[in-house]
Amino acid sequence: MAGGSAIRGTRVGSGPMGEQDHGNHAERTAVSYWDIEGNETVRHYAADVPADQIPETIDSPTTGLPAGRDKNNPPQIVKTEPYKTHLAYVKERRTEDEAQEILADAIDRLRTTGRPY
Repeated sequence: MAGGSAIRGTRVGSGPMGEQDHGNHAERTAVSYWDIEGNETVRHYAADVPADQIPETIDSPTTGLPAGRDKNNPPQIVKTEPYKTHLAYVKERRTEDEAQEILADAIDRLRTTGRPY
């Protein structure tokens, strides 16, 4: 099929091809972040955003690692603790002697009353 639409692939109202003057661009600040592998990520923030509201660290979109503003001292990878069971939490709160005493009390109560509580 010869010919075709001359406007195919263009937006209606887009103006001449290559025109760069569309809309007003807000003032912005570029902030660089580096991860531990040396990858740089640049994030742009509005120029009127206070410095204390710009995050110190972000997640690097390249590696998923934490990235900070200091190129020479990027944030380290934080180790996550594995899931703890209920027993692990109890062992953190009680010593072995306390556990033996509580167990002995519970067994005595069960033998005398026939009920655990």
